[in-house]
Amino acid sequence: MRDVSEIREEARAALAAGKPVVALESTVIAHGLPRPQNIEAAHAMEAAVRESGAVPATIGILDGKIIVGLTRQEIVRLAEAENVVKVSRADLAAVLAGKRTGATTVASTMLIAAMAGIRTFATGGIGGVHRGGESSMDVSADLTELARTQVAVICAGAKAILDLPRTLEVLETLGVPVVGFGTKEFPAFYCRESGLALLHTVATPQEAAKIMSMQWGAPTVQTGGILFVNPAPAESSLPEAETERLIEKAAAEATKQGIRGKEATPFLLREVARLSDGKTLRANIDLLISNARLAGKISLAYSALK
Repeated sequence: MRDVSEIREEARAALAAGKPVVALESTVIAHGLPRPQNIEAAHAMEAAVRESGAVPATIGILDGKIIVGLTRQEIVRLAEAENVVKVSRADLAAVLAGKRTGATTVASTMLIAAMAGIRTFATGGIGGVHRGGESSMDVSADLTELARTQVAVICAGAKAILDLPRTLEVLETLGVPVVGFGTKEFPAFYCRESGLALLHTVATPQEAAKIMSMQWGAPTVQTGGILFVNPAPAESSLPEAETERLIEKAAAEATKQGIRGKEATPFLLREVARLSDGKTLRANIDLLISNARLAGKISLAYSALK
């Protein structure tokens, strides 16, 4: 992989010394947030990881090369470039072979983080089963990646535009532990509650680190990841009923325009932000930073255990 990947010096040195490192994705930069908020959020997430005592490693693909630990200038490049490929696991080989520039999704970021030796990853919300997925079979690769890759993902649940009950059912079927951080309810991205109860919760980063250690060490030694769900900050979260109304309007517009596949999620997030006069955008940025901060703390605690 040396010909097509590079772990930058800060992350490489931290990993070699057994220090905490947190992976961050780049799809949120290139496709998830508008300019200039995408750049501001990416830098704020890295700062939040550092404040927690860990090293951030934003992952992306530049001209056919995987970069673990993008520089600030490279983050700006991804944020401002046109025709950046949205790269999931299935796209990775083709994008590398074609020497293209791509932004990594949750699934591909997990894969690359695990290859680099990074165990903790912060994002906004994972993908899941899309509404109507029982007939369309539109199910995110994030779920299967969680089932087979040893990385702890810290997020605000699955994106609210998805079918959350079916997403949880699939995670259970795949054997992925879903653990609430300070909550007994599965968060719904912009909303702190969803009405979906969780079986497992932790109250501290140390408790989360112990689950990671048990998941991947003796006596259980499981191959899959862990999902730690962290409710969005209360000050910018939205009520569930209001969010649902916005999503229904956005989904209707997506259907009208014939938008589907990889374009569906970015479109729906943009449309919901427009309909809410930016309230969902503010919530999205706040929860990204909150998750990055928590991931740093969990990574620090896991590093101390190891």
